[in-house]
Amino acid sequence: MRKDGQGYIVQPVMKALEVLDYVVKQGRDVTLTETVKELKLPKTTVFRYLQTLSAASFLDYDLRRDRYRAGPRFRRAAEIDRSLQKLREVVQPEMHDLSERFGETVNLAILAEKAIVYIDIVDRGRTPRTEARVGQRHPIHSTSLGKAIAAHLPDEELEALCMPLLPARTIHTLTDGRYLRRQVENIRHQGYAMDMSENEDGHMCIGVPILDDCGRPVAAMSLSAPEARLVPDRRLEAAEALKTSVDRVVAKIYGATQADRALLA
Repeated sequence: MRKDGQGYIVQPVMKALEVLDYVVKQGRDVTLTETVKELKLPKTTVFRYLQTLSAASFLDYDLRRDRYRAGPRFRRAAEIDRSLQKLREVVQPEMHDLSERFGETVNLAILAEKAIVYIDIVDRGRTPRTEARVGQRHPIHSTSLGKAIAAHLPDEELEALCMPLLPARTIHTLTDGRYLRRQVENIRHQGYAMDMSENEDGHMCIGVPILDDCGRPVAAMSLSAPEARLVPDRRLEAAEALKTSVDRVVAKIYGATQADRALLA
């Protein structure tokens, strides 16, 4: 088994992605013939890849003109990536400042398919470290990030998350969906969420939502640390610092802080 990961590559998938990459980079409609000529692949193979990518909506196929272009699914993914990149660029300085000030880990996550996904983490290298890594998915109900986001979802989306029995990550995990629903009301009022060893034994996390100009959560930022290091006064200080940082982020992106929008609501 090769140790560089090459042994795991599925060559047909790699070639299909080369076809997709070629088409979208042209910025115009392309034909089967020119794609074959450029990529130097068999015509039948390229045709199958183009048709498959079109069926999956990563490409659009114009039957009348027999040409291909970037499809809605690709454009949607590209738009999401641009939005997340802009978010990271604005949030990262705040994450570094918070991590430097408190000497702890700061996380940025989004909601994706009923889970939170970490998209950035600033770690000061202190031990013990949390389990979270960029790209990992964790439950909504066991994380402060997830609960902070859930508190600002439309009621129908929130209700779909509040199942009668939620899976436990630790012995402290909140597993009753009815209690999660009640907890959300407090989170909305105080502006931040907490998990106390609910997602990872011995660690706690304080999370604050990042809301767009319509009040919908686009992400959340949190500070995590061993419980012993976040004594009650320190928790309140961290929560207020997170809210202040998020207000600056929202003001830079949307032109008004979350606190200002709350006053106008």
